[in-house]
Amino acid sequence: MPETEQDQALRDLVSTVDALLDPPGCEWNRAQTHRSLVTYLIEETYELVEAIEDGDVTDLREELGDVLYQVVLHAGIASRSGEGFDLGDVVAEVDEKIRRRHPHVFGADSANGVDDIVRLWSAAKAREKTSRESAYDGVPLGLPALARAQKIGSRAEATGAVSEPAGSCAPVTAPEPDSEEAWGRWLLERVDEASSRGWDAERALRGALRERESALREAERRRRGTPQPE
Repeated sequence: MPETEQDQALRDLVSTVDALLDPPGCEWNRAQTHRSLVTYLIEETYELVEAIEDGDVTDLREELGDVLYQVVLHAGIASRSGEGFDLGDVVAEVDEKIRRRHPHVFGADSANGVDDIVRLWSAAKAREKTSRESAYDGVPLGLPALARAQKIGSRAEATGAVSEPAGSCAPVTAPEPDSEEAWGRWLLERVDEASSRGWDAERALRGALRERESALREAERRRRGTPQPE
């Protein structure tokens, strides 16, 4: 689609959302808040993930549209609720951020391969997040336990803390699958085992992750010489 048609298509979507949110509009849409729409945002996001993993281009196109609609709707609600921003602000801010985090493309830096690109991205992000006190700040608590465990693990690896003792959160057993698919089957067997014992696998993993994150944060405080908060 030519650029002018893309611009018009987005303007049309914004106009459609405006018609829903402005009187008389749609009573259901006008009653929504950011919080009330969270369930739909999560659902649409998972449907997009499913379309990506299935490799169905038609579904991918549709689900991208559904997620985009959620973004435009949230921005429309914000502009009418006195929150001080609209869709234009959202787009401008993310555009500026992406440019800032790619100095090898939009700035004077150069990158020799993916490792350099990741280093530049991480450095730019660190400059933006100076208020964070821990490497583990900013990992959303709302992430599914498995995704959050992997995110915490990657943060630990980046700080060189992976090999540090984690007390009671040391591994109990070690699987020996020879592929990602085999590891997935092994993991599914552990979920089945939890179910057979009447345990909640998600809750169990979240509990173990809390132990690990607490140990990692304490190790981080020790390295920095910061006393543990009471």
